Amino acid sequence: MNQLPVQRASELSIDSVALSQWLVQGLWSDQAVGILGGEPKCCKSFLALDLAVSVASGAPCLRRFAVRRTGPVLLFPAEDSLAVVRQRLEGICSAAGVGFQSLPVEVITAPTLRLDVPKDRERLSNTVQARQPRLLILDPLIRLHRVDENDASQIAALLSYLRQLQRTFHVAVLVVHHARKDANATRPGQALRGSSELHGWGDSNLYMRRLGAKLTLSTEHRAAASQDHIPLQLTQNGSALALSVANDSSIPEPGSEPSALQRVRQILAGLDQPVAVQQLRKLCGLRTATVCSCLAQLAKTGIVTRDSRGYQLNPALQSPAVSLSPSIDPQGNGNGKHSP
Repeated sequence: MNQLPVQRASELSIDSVALSQWLVQGLWSDQAVGILGGEPKCCKSFLALDLAVSVASGAPCLRRFAVRRTGPVLLFPAEDSLAVVRQRLEGICSAAGVGFQSLPVEVITAPTLRLDVPKDRERLSNTVQARQPRLLILDPLIRLHRVDENDASQIAALLSYLRQLQRTFHVAVLVVHHARKDANATRPGQALRGSSELHGWGDSNLYMRRLGAKLTLSTEHRAAASQDHIPLQLTQNGSALALSVANDSSIPEPGSEPSALQRVRQILAGLDQPVAVQQLRKLCGLRTATVCSCLAQLAKTGIVTRDSRGYQLNPALQSPAVSLSPSIDPQGNGNGKHSP
């Protein structure tokens, strides 16, 4: 009788346990596949290169997120010239205090790479096998195929190849991908262009957003806690450009869960226009009653205002120096006062 193979759970290999170790603490799980997404011109490639420098050198990513496993990095930059890639990597190394000349980041210099073409898949697999990278970065997805990204069956076949690459060679795979324009009112993962397969595929996903002059990063993991609206800034030192965390004190440690009140405020801080309660509920992932209770508390203290379009943070309080009032606790107890 023809049956499917089975194995007792206690006998499964430890290596097959769901991802629980970090490659970069809080940002990317070890041997994870995933998406680094965002609209055009929001520094996605800068973050991808920062991760490359960190994994290759052991220096904290963005000068904050510790690297747990180091190793060579293999990078294919499909849009930027090789001279630009070198200049950016040198700048990040300068900011991180890392020696550029000995950095084990290898760049694929082929003019094109098509993940939907068997010959190119074979060449990439052979290159990964020969170089044994800890992290493979492909930037961006749109330049790596000619399939219909909205067709789930077509994009699933491409992602399946990358998953097989990860499993065969125990390599983390990061794919840079574009988000739809003007998608700031939706959850970051749902804003990715193309099929929902892209969102569901990732073990670790990173999302960059630009709201005016503000640049933020959100994380999403299959087997770990996530973080929202980490403030970033692109800083220049001479000719060197590199991303860094803009306000480190405002970021909870990985694994710590924000209260419902903090989460509602974090989401509102990342929006540039008022939002209705039901849309805010979807963004927060909370019950309607919980969101309404939090909004009532924030409105009572003057932190949130409301008009015909919905709720938003009080514009007078939207500055990095303003923090959630210490007189309000996560259970909603407070004295009605707020910080100036």
